[in-house]
Amino acid sequence: MNWTPLHLHSHYSLLDGLSKPSQIASRCANLGFESCALTDHGTISGAVAFSKAMRQKNIKPILGCEFYLSQQDCTVKSEENRKLSHLCVIAKNKKGWGQLIQATSRSNDEENFYYKPRLDLDTLGQYADGNLIAFSGHLGSDLANVIFTDIKSGYQATTLDEFKRYTHADWPERVSKLAHRYRDIFGKDNFFLEVQSIDQENSIAAKMVAEGMRYVANKYDFRTVATADSHYPEQKDAGDQLLLLCSAMRTTLRGVKKKIQANEDVAFSGFMKSTNFHIPTLEEIQSVNSSKEIDTSMEIASMCEDYDILGQPMLPEFECPENKSEEAHLRQLCRDGWRDKLSGILTKDQKNEYTERIKKELDVISSAKLSGYFLIVRDIVNSVRSRNHIPGPGRGSAAGCLVSYLIGITQLDPIRYGLIFERFYNAGRNTGGHVSLPDIDIDVPATKRDETIDYIRSKYGNDRVGQMVTFGRLQGRSALKEVLRMNDACSYDEMNAITKSLPHEHEVSDQLAEMDEPSVIQWTLMNQPDSLKDYCRLNDDGNLEGDYAKLFAQAMRIEGTFKSQGKHAAGVVISSHKLDEVCPMVRDKKGAEKIAGLEMNDLEAMGHVKFDILGISLMDKIMGIRDKLEEDDDQENLER
Repeated sequence: MNWTPLHLHSHYSLLDGLSKPSQIASRCANLGFESCALTDHGTISGAVAFSKAMRQKNIKPILGCEFYLSQQDCTVKSEENRKLSHLCVIAKNKKGWGQLIQATSRSNDEENFYYKPRLDLDTLGQYADGNLIAFSGHLGSDLANVIFTDIKSGYQATTLDEFKRYTHADWPERVSKLAHRYRDIFGKDNFFLEVQSIDQENSIAAKMVAEGMRYVANKYDFRTVATADSHYPEQKDAGDQLLLLCSAMRTTLRGVKKKIQANEDVAFSGFMKSTNFHIPTLEEIQSVNSSKEIDTSMEIASMCEDYDILGQPMLPEFECPENKSEEAHLRQLCRDGWRDKLSGILTKDQKNEYTERIKKELDVISSAKLSGYFLIVRDIVNSVRSRNHIPGPGRGSAAGCLVSYLIGITQLDPIRYGLIFERFYNAGRNTGGHVSLPDIDIDVPATKRDETIDYIRSKYGNDRVGQMVTFGRLQGRSALKEVLRMNDACSYDEMNAITKSLPHEHEVSDQLAEMDEPSVIQWTLMNQPDSLKDYCRLNDDGNLEGDYAKLFAQAMRIEGTFKSQGKHAAGVVISSHKLDEVCPMVRDKKGAEKIAGLEMNDLEAMGHVKFDILGISLMDKIMGIRDKLEEDDDQENLER
């Protein structure tokens, strides 16, 4: 017998889930699980990272989402309709994955988003065409909520009598009616009652709701499935997740403990009182669920195909003059650039060198089918110039490309300055049928960046162009500060004194890359031990010691955990498809605009093409100086 975790959260469930995808994969591999689902709260942003991590361990990834459901029409924004329930939905196949993308994008629409991305059941049902599986019955789901006359009091009950006091007399019929509605929406074979008993020793509500699901299933012919509600890898990690919850509530561990001792209402109270929200072993599940319920989890896993969500670049086709192909047009532009920039100035030996270089570069670009990428970048740069703005001359490794120089993307001759094409791009990056994309940064004046993006939207379609999400991580200083603050360990001034010794991540990125588990804190303890010796140090055995050793250890454990979501400062996605159909689109925290809900490496892995449009303040100043000089010249000409 085996079991599949179907209800599981990663750190993409911000300040709620603790587990990184790699930790989930390692835990499942150690427990011998052959498959596992990811159902983060209201998001599928972790799907690519999760899929990659699971496949590295030869475990089948199952992709899903725990949707937020409003009780009224999701377009109704009122305090009464702010209370949300949860529903876990997983994709059976690639088409189902597409439905998840569209549903999560819809939940982030301005008309639906209200504090959280949300849908109502009827709206979600529009995407249930037989390719999605749903299960409900855990605390917080509609099927559990409908049992109670007072949901909050029922969940907080400490005795059976108290629990019964807050339940409807006709609760079986109420559960059955709603369950039949779910079955009608998702299909008889695609809906299951969730029996979540893993925390029944700490929660009378969890125990009795699970029994209620079993009763309704037997009476009304529904199937039950054993689930957990995993938010961290192992039980020993519960304290680290508690720290994240305190951060979400903007309080400290001491503050939470005081409220619990005083029997005051505390958010996330179930997590505060239990360590059972981990990825359980098969033996732990067997101790609280029937073999039939466990077998059903495996049956659901087998219903889900082992599909791949990664893909080749989805570049829009560039419209070339005279119906030329993209490759032919790029080659012609290179000939034109050669004529304008190199003709008549090269020696015979230099001409041979340039000829070999351009042939090599064009062959690599052609074989990877990336001619369109260069044409798009050139068009964006030319649009900047057409508005009399100044684009950057070339940044980083992109300046090593002769093609870019000849067609006007960059303004530096790479051969003249000894710049290497392979540092920018080489065919060896394309492995396993996947094409790796080049990375050409486009520098524009900071005040003109929005104009540049508006041009891109007008060229390729507003629904095919979007900026992208980025996640703020607890790393180094921020991780240590979070731990010190949540534990009330010291004053704010002392906290700054301790953490100022830690370098910023980018300052030691090369050395961190060589570590098995990259940690700015550990790097500092190893390489600059005197700066932290009064608080924590590594002994000869490699263990931490000192007054703050336990706090440093916790900070190192949570390094890399996501804490916040924002908008990438430069990245813009251009697609040949409507983005909300091929990429989860999420609401920008600072406005109603929706942005691509995957980080740039994950976007690229799925085939979405990212372009970096960087707003540079210095270029505004350069452009201002240019304009002033031109103005002075015009004035002098008038005076003459």
